[in-house]
Amino acid sequence: MDSTVYSHVKVLWDYMHMNMPLQKADCIVGFGCYNEEIATRAAELYHAGWAPKILFSGGLGRNTQQMWTRSEAERFADIALAQGVPQADILIENRSTNTGENILFTKEMLAGTGVNRIIGIHKPFMERRLYAAMKVYWPEMDCIVTSPQEDIETYIRLSEAQGIDEKRVIEILAGDFQRIDVYAKKGYQIPQPIPDSAWAAFHALAALGYTAELIG
Repeated sequence: MDSTVYSHVKVLWDYMHMNMPLQKADCIVGFGCYNEEIATRAAELYHAGWAPKILFSGGLGRNTQQMWTRSEAERFADIALAQGVPQADILIENRSTNTGENILFTKEMLAGTGVNRIIGIHKPFMERRLYAAMKVYWPEMDCIVTSPQEDIETYIRLSEAQGIDEKRVIEILAGDFQRIDVYAKKGYQIPQPIPDSAWAAFHALAALGYTAELIG
């Protein structure tokens, strides 16, 4: 990656992480997308004893509907099973097509089960958006937000192995950053403070042509 592009990506990458400390929870929720490392992170936390159950949420969304025919949740469940998570401890929600639906349908599935705290796992630069959306769609749930523990280079390398090239990764990252602002104005997420440095990095990437995932 060009060093100038990298510097802008790093600013957004760091801002979009929440870096929340883990706490014991009642359920791990792996939110669907193309990043199969989410399933690996869920299995890792399960085996470490952070929660006794995993729920994978995701049908096919704006990126994966062009890539896969099986749901994100089912693919993630297969990965967790291969990593030793018992099938009895895996729940699947395979109807949702976006983050809001992920949350609402997960909320429906866990209603009445006594779950009071979840560990929500999404791709690294979705941590802040997931946190902000949870505060709108499921404010009463105590949610610890985390992601696969990867640096930018590793994330891009793994994405390329899954068919998402570097340019596309940066376009998706820029689009997810923009949605922190746009979706808050639409009421889909709570507003988040956005530093001038993040806005500057976003506009620089847009000027360099990373616009395919931007709204408007």
